[in-house]
Amino acid sequence: MTGRKRIMGIKSTLARPMAAFAVMQINKWRNNALSAQEKVFRNLIKQARNTVFGKDHNFSNISSYDDYKIHIPIKDYEGLKPYIERVVAGEANVLWPGKPQYLAKTSGTTSGTKYIPISNLSMPEHLKAARNALLCYIHETGKSDFIDGRIIFLQGSPVLEMRNGIAIGRLSGIVANHVPAYLQKNRLPSYETNSIEDWEEKIEAIVDETINEDMRLISGIPPWVQMYFDRLAARTGGKKIKDIFKNFSLFVYGGVNFEPYRARFEESIGKRIDTIETYPASEGFIAFQDSQKEKGLLLLVNSGIFYEFIPSNEYYNENPTRISLKDVELDKNYALILNSNAGLWGYSIGDTIKFVSKNPYRIIVTGRIKHYISAFGEHVIGEEVEFAILSVAKEENVEITEFTVAPQVSPDANAEGSLKEPQLPYHEWYVEFAKAPADLKSFSMKVDKSLQDRNSYYFDLIEGKVLQPLIMHELKKDAFRDYMKEQGKLGGQNKVPRLSNDRLIADELNKLISRKD
Repeated sequence: MTGRKRIMGIKSTLARPMAAFAVMQINKWRNNALSAQEKVFRNLIKQARNTVFGKDHNFSNISSYDDYKIHIPIKDYEGLKPYIERVVAGEANVLWPGKPQYLAKTSGTTSGTKYIPISNLSMPEHLKAARNALLCYIHETGKSDFIDGRIIFLQGSPVLEMRNGIAIGRLSGIVANHVPAYLQKNRLPSYETNSIEDWEEKIEAIVDETINEDMRLISGIPPWVQMYFDRLAARTGGKKIKDIFKNFSLFVYGGVNFEPYRARFEESIGKRIDTIETYPASEGFIAFQDSQKEKGLLLLVNSGIFYEFIPSNEYYNENPTRISLKDVELDKNYALILNSNAGLWGYSIGDTIKFVSKNPYRIIVTGRIKHYISAFGEHVIGEEVEFAILSVAKEENVEITEFTVAPQVSPDANAEGSLKEPQLPYHEWYVEFAKAPADLKSFSMKVDKSLQDRNSYYFDLIEGKVLQPLIMHELKKDAFRDYMKEQGKLGGQNKVPRLSNDRLIADELNKLISRKD
């Protein structure tokens, strides 16, 4: 055994007792979630009492969650932006004591570039959560051999800019600067390759660096990892990933539902492998999959975030119901609200979740509060469209690469697939298949029926002849990749929205279709 292999083997062996200790620590708060949340709440109020925001919102008069709801309104980024602009300008003690350690730069649809503060208290929580996700996996499965090989993180550039004494960059790039020393020697790509901004150029460079390595763990957003797999296959004459990386055994992902990508992923790999789902965001690391056996992600109640929840069907009400963890119900869709040790207060992150367990508190991410279709009062959400198409795809042995859905409120009377006059509105689906259905019309009818079964409002609109059944377009290979490239959002943490309540994405896809035709 070489010296390097001996050292790596020691790492793998030591990981198991380390994992056992980590799980013991996790169990202390996992089994006492409500008291952990109460402690987080009180610490947040105490520490931020003398900030600009704390003084503006009477933190000194807050002694309970009921008090908090009186003084702190729910805000999205736009609502908190006047304070964040002061932070970006270099002012201290605005949302949290001192200046943030980082500002995570994200792309907003209405706000342009957004800057999310990450403090010297919240940054370690990001790192600890990522580590604990792996340690929980090791503890439950006994598998730690992936530590003995190469690990790849497909992420944004680690190059940060300094502005008014604060480092600014993408979250994944910020985290790349904090990979622990014991993983640095076996992680790829190199800093130089990771710093390449052009995503297609970067992927080619990553292939160059990794194709002959012993890759065992791969982490990233599924569509961009799939792009990496495609380039590897092209370089090797169509080899499966399992034949290129014989010890590849674990895929870690977050940010999107993996199920739409799973079939093509496993086809590319050539076998089924273990996966770990995580729920990181610039605003905080919210949850991770702590078990291969249980459904859902463990909500991190001891990580400096106090959570609130609004029933998603009340989100746009003037005075929606607003509850803490102790009052949540299972299988109910909630908009997630954060209060954090980075200075976010009553902050609507934009995601919707459901609880699948309260002992411990485990969640699934169901979509985005703004990504829905309710042009006719149907309020169809991401979870419903994903279930509709994936359930039918499984039955029909169809594989989906990517898809998005938009309302067609004023259809052209001559649109392909339309009903006889009078022409009714419909939901318009744009789907890129890895393995297309034999009969697209039959497939789309089954998807429509599945969506009707899932959403009673949609069923009523179809039955009442307010809507006609959905119309589905099959897109050519790489259509969504081309769309994301044109939008300047190829790679990194960017995702294609599943649903839109307008036709901005649909119109851009139509332009691509017409140009290619």
